[in-house]
Amino acid sequence: MNIDVVTIFPEMFNCVFSYGVISRAIKTGKINFNVHNLRDYAYDKHKIVDDKPYGGGCGMVLKPEPICRAIKKIKSKKKVYVVYMSPQGKILTQSKVFELYNKKSLIILCGRYEGVDERVMQYVDEEVSIGDYVLTGGEIPAMVLIDSVCRYVEGVVKEKGSLEKESFLNKFLDYPQYTRPYKYLGKSVPKILVSGNHKGIELYRKKESIRNTFKKRPDLLEKVCLTEEESKILSEIIMEEKNEFRSFNVRSKCNKKNK
Repeated sequence: MNIDVVTIFPEMFNCVFSYGVISRAIKTGKINFNVHNLRDYAYDKHKIVDDKPYGGGCGMVLKPEPICRAIKKIKSKKKVYVVYMSPQGKILTQSKVFELYNKKSLIILCGRYEGVDERVMQYVDEEVSIGDYVLTGGEIPAMVLIDSVCRYVEGVVKEKGSLEKESFLNKFLDYPQYTRPYKYLGKSVPKILVSGNHKGIELYRKKESIRNTFKKRPDLLEKVCLTEEESKILSEIIMEEKNEFRSFNVRSKCNKKNK
C-alpha cells in the first residue's frame, strides 16, 4: 500500500503514525507512507501557498500551483488515486474504506482555510469527508482515512477473522466483549461465554449484535435485509427491552437464500 500526503503541516503526522500497528507496518515496509510539505512546491522566496479569494470574502485559499506541482511529481513515479479531504465529499463509510484500499496507491490532499483553488480539482479523483461537520483542516480527516484503510493491509491486523467480524462490515454492530476478571463492579461475565458451548456462544453473540444495533443505531436496521431467524431475534429483543414497537422498514425473506 502506497500513501502520499500533501499538507502544510507535515509534523502533525509524526506522532500519530509513530505508535501502534500502523507504525509497525510502515517500519516493516508493508505500507509505504510519505508526507510532502506543500511549501516545498512553492517556488517564491517566502514559500507562499495561500492567497486572498477573488471576489472578496473571509479567509484564505490554497494556491493552485504548489498543489498541482506536488501531485504531478508524485504521480510521475506511480499510478495513484487522488483524494481531497473535504466536508463536501462523499462520507467515509466502511465500504468506501475498502474501495480506497483497493486503489493500492493514494495521494491524500489536506485542505486548509477556505479550501483549495477550484482549478486543482481537475487533478482530484474524489472528495471524501469523515462527517457532516467542518474542521480547521484536512489533516485529522486524512489520519482517519489512513488508519481505516491501512487496517486492510495484510499483516497489520494479525488476529484471524478480526476484520471480517467487526462493526459495519456485516449487517449489525459488534457484540459486547468481556475479559478478566470474571466479576467486576458487581457484574459478572455472561455465563454462556464461559460455558464452552460454542454454538450457544455464537447464537448469544448474534443476538447481542442485533440488540446493540437496535439500541444504538436503529437506523441501520431499516437498511438491511433480515433473515427469518434475525427477524425473530429482533422481535424478542423488542419485547425484552420493553420498548414500544418501532415501525422499522425491516425486509425479511428478501431473497431465496433467506428462506
